[in-house]
Amino acid sequence: MSAPVAGFGERLSAAMADRGPLCVGIDPHPALLKAWGLADDPGGLERFVGVAVEALAGELAVLKPQSAFFERHGSRGVVVLERLIADARQAGALVVLDVKRGDVGSTMQAYADAYLDPRSTLACDAITVSPYPGFGSLDPVIDTAIGHGRGVFVLALTSNPEGAAIQQARSGTGRTVAGDILAEISARNRATPGLRSVGAVVGATVGFTGEDLDIGGPILAPGFGAQGGTVEDLRRVFGRALGNVVPSTSRAVLAAGPEPVALRDAARRAVHDVAAALDRT
Repeated sequence: MSAPVAGFGERLSAAMADRGPLCVGIDPHPALLKAWGLADDPGGLERFVGVAVEALAGELAVLKPQSAFFERHGSRGVVVLERLIADARQAGALVVLDVKRGDVGSTMQAYADAYLDPRSTLACDAITVSPYPGFGSLDPVIDTAIGHGRGVFVLALTSNPEGAAIQQARSGTGRTVAGDILAEISARNRATPGLRSVGAVVGATVGFTGEDLDIGGPILAPGFGAQGGTVEDLRRVFGRALGNVVPSTSRAVLAAGPEPVALRDAARRAVHDVAAALDRT
């Protein structure tokens, strides 16, 4: 009889305890490739990823590649993404693929199979998803994730200014739309002990919201660092849920490239500063 698969929340908690509470986004946009002296083509993308994985995958708890920056290079870009996922996980980093998929029925199941089933070449540890077709539309991806010991981060409160018109609108429950999403996440997580595997995406720069962020699962907090999010913002936004927050940055670390040693040093400084400020040293 095979041993049970450890849940994503459990593995994430262990990784952060071992490597520090930081996620670095792998966002090879054209300007960054140019800054590294690389061509904006699949060859430049491959060299970028090779350096980033060499420098960071053995150091950090979580890497978060943005799928769009690979997809824009077509099938050759997706091959690079496949290699990044495999190599980063082999080096001990958890990989959260930022794909923000959201659909219904068999389409959502197909996304789940693509990104969360270990038989897929794109299988990673967790993905980001959109709940706006209705939270129930996420059932296939949540069920698949939990069945394979993977995780899901559901968009709840994003830091882009356009998001507030929808996310902070009041629903028929009297809560905000974001509040409804967070309540649904909490309900999914109640059945299992420890840090659960259904998380939320809440921007580090959204400011005080009044929402209950104690969802029983991890909170991915993009916008930390170069996008303006500070340690003080993390404390103000997340309050008692701060212990489950995974701050995410990209430019603040990747700008130190392309030398692997400089990248590694930048990542180590970021991990140290965040861990010390959040009392996780």
